[in-house]
Amino acid sequence: MRSLIILFLLFTIGIVNAQPAQKLVRSGNNEYNNGHFKDAEIDYRKALTKEPNSPKAAFNLGNSLYKQQNFQEASAQYLKLAQSENKEAPKANVYYNLGNSLLENKKYNESIDAYKMALRQNPKDEDTRYNLSYAMSKLQQQKKQEQNKKQEQKQKQQQQKQQQQPPEPKPNMSKQDANRMLNAMNNNEKRTLDKTKNKQTVPAQNIPEKDW
Repeated sequence: MRSLIILFLLFTIGIVNAQPAQKLVRSGNNEYNNGHFKDAEIDYRKALTKEPNSPKAAFNLGNSLYKQQNFQEASAQYLKLAQSENKEAPKANVYYNLGNSLLENKKYNESIDAYKMALRQNPKDEDTRYNLSYAMSKLQQQKKQEQNKKQEQKQKQQQQKQQQQPPEPKPNMSKQDANRMLNAMNNNEKRTLDKTKNKQTVPAQNIPEKDW
């Protein structure tokens, strides 16, 4: 009899705790619909302290964080709910919102995985398909930008190396050596001219034209 009384008390305590949690969720929903996302976040967090396994409070908390552009914390909230064993959590919507928050945070690989998980839960969701293709195109753009940056860095490094290389040393030559070289070149030119003058010119042979 005593154990039954204890179980009854625990059951009634659970109902009492669930009621204020639901009220806080409803209050948070009203704040959310009015655009007061920070106030909604506070209500959802309070609801989770009353009922930690509430999928509505957890999911809506992620939405309020997303609306405040706190994409990193929103992603963590959605991921936690997606990995939970709570069967009441709408996993397709959770993975979809997870993909959106990761996409906004430019984590394209992770967002693609999240959208694929959402499609496994709901293969007919066209919004998820569209966002998946968009995330894949953004991933390709990101890869191209990274390749271009690497090429630019290589070019800059090559230019810096060329600038850092010391100039080739110029040969040291005195004025006397330069004059000697000029005189030698002039003497060689005179000798070649004299040799050509002394040679006899040979007349060119008459070459007959070809017959048709």
